[in-house]
Amino acid sequence: MRATTVNIHEAKTQLSKLVDAAAAGETVIIAKAGRPVARLVRVDAAYPAQRIGFLAGYGTVPDDFDQLAAGEIADLFEGRAQ
Repeated sequence: MRATTVNIHEAKTQLSKLVDAAAAGETVIIAKAGRPVARLVRVDAAYPAQRIGFLAGYGTVPDDFDQLAAGEIADLFEGRAQ
C-alpha cells in the first residue's frame, strides 16, 4: 500500500486528485505544519486493529479497587485535607 503525505494547503487545492488517489487504493496523509493530522483512505479500506485490551494478562486489579484510599478521597472532597 502506497502512502503520500501532503500539507493542508495542497490538500485543499488538490482535493479531487487526492480523492481519486484514495479511491485507487492509495493512502493520503494530510499534515498541518509538518505533523500528520488526518488520513484519507478508500471507504472499503481495512482499518487498523483496535488496541483495546493490548495489556490483557500483564496485571491485575484488586477486588477492593473501588475502596482503595476511600477515606483520604472523602476527606479531600469534604475539605479535610491532610
